[in-house]
Amino acid sequence: MKTRNKYGVLAAAAVLGLSGCGGATKAAPAAGGTVTVTNCGTKVDFPAPAKKLFVNDSNLISMVLALGAEKQVGAVSSIGRDELVLTEHYGAAVAGLNQVSDDYPGLETVIAAKPDVMVAGWNYGYDETKQLTPDALAERGIAAYILTESCRQEGSSARGIVDPWTALRDDMTNLGEITGRTEAAAAVVADFDQRLAALDEAPKADERPVLFVFDSGDKAVFTSGAFGAPQAVIEAGGGHNAMADLKDTWTEVSWERLAASKPDAFVFVDYPGQSFEQKVAVLRANPATRNLPAVREGRFLNLPYAMWTSGPLNIDAAEEVRTALEKWGLVPKG
Repeated sequence: MKTRNKYGVLAAAAVLGLSGCGGATKAAPAAGGTVTVTNCGTKVDFPAPAKKLFVNDSNLISMVLALGAEKQVGAVSSIGRDELVLTEHYGAAVAGLNQVSDDYPGLETVIAAKPDVMVAGWNYGYDETKQLTPDALAERGIAAYILTESCRQEGSSARGIVDPWTALRDDMTNLGEITGRTEAAAAVVADFDQRLAALDEAPKADERPVLFVFDSGDKAVFTSGAFGAPQAVIEAGGGHNAMADLKDTWTEVSWERLAASKPDAFVFVDYPGQSFEQKVAVLRANPATRNLPAVREGRFLNLPYAMWTSGPLNIDAAEEVRTALEKWGLVPKG
């Protein structure tokens, strides 16, 4: 993993480092019992407090670490790309995690870890093509928690059923119930709500600057819509998500759709597959984007995957967005 100054990369003329209503639940019972939480609109029973979680993907891992529940984690997967930023926030707890797969796991890998609960999401580990689904786990006695951001809309493959901050509050509250750490969950939610309030008090631009989420791009562009965590991050930071009209979380759009949005800046998701430098090169080479002012003036913000996908680090990302917008002169100084 490449070294960063704190989390991200902010580019103007040059690349500069930047530092920097919950679902219905029942109270957690005594050890050895169960707890019922509402997950994706359905009441689901979980062993509580969970003793051996299998957690996939760095944003979901950050949720569990934020609760101080690392000793209740039996296995994790797909953490490597965000090990640096997670360690900066959660310290030695990260090094003590048992990573059983560098990538998203298959069903057999999960079964072999013998968890009592798996924490993942649709397109965040759960995958019909791998036969790794909540139903398949339930058949084997493993309770499955689904990331709220990834909940599927009824009768559709599109994801997202509530706004992203509500999704995060639901997940922190529910995972607090499942791990028996309700006070820690309440503290995490209170912290990001307080920081959200501070951002909301910052001076506003007369017209919110438009930011385009550039996850990756080749023949099409992978971006994020109204139900993705970047929507919440960008709005809290003082901007407007260029794809806010897309009622989905993470999805593809055409280069023409990108160009038509005329973004004032680009925000990049930093993870392997397409580097920061490659993303900039693609934008500068494509006829649809190379003459956009944001590209010509190099208004790019690069932050880790775990800060853009739904999790407690979303508030840190929002603060980074605010700092970048002020630096570019797109919002008044706070």
